[in-house]
Amino acid sequence: MRTSTYLLAIGAMASATPAFAAKNPPPELTKCDRSIGTIALIDGDVAGWSEYGLGSPRALLNALATESGCFTPQTDPSVPARFLMTAVAGNQEEVDKSVEMAKGAAGEALIRSGAAGSILSKVPFGGSALGMFGGLGGKKKTVAAGLKIVSPMTGQAIASGSGSVRKTTISFGNAGGFGWASDAASAAGYQGNKNGEQLAEAFIIAFNQVVAQRALLEAAPAPGGAASPASASTSAVVAVDSHIYAAPAKTAAQVRSVRAGTELNPTGKREGLFVEVTDNYGTTGWVSVEDLK
Repeated sequence: MRTSTYLLAIGAMASATPAFAAKNPPPELTKCDRSIGTIALIDGDVAGWSEYGLGSPRALLNALATESGCFTPQTDPSVPARFLMTAVAGNQEEVDKSVEMAKGAAGEALIRSGAAGSILSKVPFGGSALGMFGGLGGKKKTVAAGLKIVSPMTGQAIASGSGSVRKTTISFGNAGGFGWASDAASAAGYQGNKNGEQLAEAFIIAFNQVVAQRALLEAAPAPGGAASPASASTSAVVAVDSHIYAAPAKTAAQVRSVRAGTELNPTGKREGLFVEVTDNYGTTGWVSVEDLK
């Protein structure tokens, strides 16, 4: 039964096709009748916007979340957000690699939990939303962006999205339909900038792909709640060489070093951007979710 579930999940991922920005008309922002949960925004390790002379896309992503009604931006840091949304941008290869890692971690968590079949069947496109980010790119220059959603409770990647734009079709003027994002785009230098408008459109595409995986997001544990079947009894994999700390801070004493690829077991406790974990030797400590796949 587990083997058939595994094959179902892998087949659904492999059947996906790349998604590109439409030239005309511009993409429509997906709308939701209710919020999936609160999000805290984080700049990822592939911050390609700085290479274009642009600011962080966090204000723009907050505007997307608010306008869509699909997420509620975190306004009180003392109240844990349900999701961490990490933004990455750059060339297609960099974004694909970053998003592919998140996609793999999400798929592995589903398969290990035995919930892949039931969860994937509820995701639009027959489950292909988990696997539609590979194979993008081409000979022409593109501007690419990606979004990764991580559960602060487990450190696990839940969903991801990617957008690739060769020629922008959006305008932040009221006539272009994106006037609601004008202030955020202007503040970060995106408005009136060719690369900035391409990047903004790529983030809209990525955002829509993330929302398309609503079933996966809703199955994730909420702060203070019980873990869902999709996240229970799963391990977290270290993405880069890191450390387990005695307390939830990188200034705390280092309990041990952990190499990329090491599997850790989240206990369910979290503090800010840190989750408590145990290793296969019984060591308990804290690791940053930014260092996990």
